[in-house]
Amino acid sequence: MKLLKKIVVLSRMVKIEHSIFALPFAYIGLFLAAHGRPGWRPLLVLTLAMVAVRSFAMGFNRLADLPYDRENPRTKDRPLVTGELTTTETRLFLAATGLIFIAACWALNTACLVLSVPALALCAFYSYTKRFTILCHFFLGAVLGLAPVAGWLAFDPTLTMSAALFFLGVTFWVAGFDILYACQDLDFDLDMALHSIPAKLGIETALPLSSFCHVNASIFFLLGGLTAGLGWIYILVWTGISIVLALEHRLISANDMSRVNMAFFTLNGFIALALFAGALADVFL
Repeated sequence: MKLLKKIVVLSRMVKIEHSIFALPFAYIGLFLAAHGRPGWRPLLVLTLAMVAVRSFAMGFNRLADLPYDRENPRTKDRPLVTGELTTTETRLFLAATGLIFIAACWALNTACLVLSVPALALCAFYSYTKRFTILCHFFLGAVLGLAPVAGWLAFDPTLTMSAALFFLGVTFWVAGFDILYACQDLDFDLDMALHSIPAKLGIETALPLSSFCHVNASIFFLLGGLTAGLGWIYILVWTGISIVLALEHRLISANDMSRVNMAFFTLNGFIALALFAGALADVFL
């Protein structure tokens, strides 16, 4: 029971449900590279790799941000802050998830194995970017943007234009909603001299920049699908998610941040799943 409780707490720390943001894009890369027939082994190993690396990234972020999380009222209930997890337990968790990720990459192919350590390093480096650059939102976007590239490389270890375009799409998509999410911490970031676009440029500038990011994301998602040979089904779904992205920005204003979490999780989780479903349907139908 004690072990089960620790597993539940670890899952809560890394917000395992947020895997919904990266996994669908990894599957897009995999299924497009394999023309819809990747086989069960690459699918299962890729899933293991993605869950492991995302857990590593989130766990590392929680450890690196612990001094700030202790001071932020919004993060006072996180397991490392409350003492439900110790720093030693978290480091052991990072070692385990890092090794699982490397082993999974080894099981896929040589290219994935070679890139596994740089991928872990990028995940770790992101956690420090908010200390010195407002581009931290784009570093986070690039970390998740590796998901479609990883999915493609898992089946076909060559970098293609489609994978690169989906990388750019995810990068701008994540940066856009992370800018919105950072609006919640405006006062805290100012007090702690942290670098975020809302803190450094103001919410009035951050909101249109977020919209600009999502316009770019929509364009790159379309180009990624077209270069991969997807047709009208994907374009129809793409049109729907572009409308959702636009609606996301109607939920939030400089004077009303109450619906940030709805825009952050609910709508963006739907976008990731819908785009994967559209790509999959187009491949098979």
